Amino acid sequence: MLRLLVAAALVAFAPAAHAADANQMEANKKAVVEFYDLAINQKNFDAASKFLGSRYVQHNPRATDGPEGLKAFLAFLRDKFPDYHSDIKRVFADGDYVILHVHNVPAPGNRGNAIMDIFKLENGKIVEHWDVRQEIPEQAANTNTMF
Repeated sequence: MLRLLVAAALVAFAPAAHAADANQMEANKKAVVEFYDLAINQKNFDAASKFLGSRYVQHNPRATDGPEGLKAFLAFLRDKFPDYHSDIKRVFADGDYVILHVHNVPAPGNRGNAIMDIFKLENGKIVEHWDVRQEIPEQAANTNTMF
């Protein structure tokens, strides 16, 4: 009988848990998109930093850990690549992870890069980042786009 009650309780609460997870994933997606625009496109560390958690682990081997590393990177972009801009083409969420598929153009007239950015969130705040970058070639071996 106890097993039946436990099973019934699990079934009863499963839809609510799924809805909460879906709501959290949508909130995470929204937070990452806003963070990305403030940080990468506007190069505004102060505004973007409100989306960072108590730690910020950077998995790009050429970037420094922590909020100060991000702040230095954004200062570098402002100084060396003031027109650096990224257009988000797709946003995916899986639990506490948000993935962006991005077309990045460092300067006008540049073909740019296809980038996959992965963010991990805890309690709605960004705590880790990974990225993979691929240059957009002048000539492709197929007629498909990278986006």
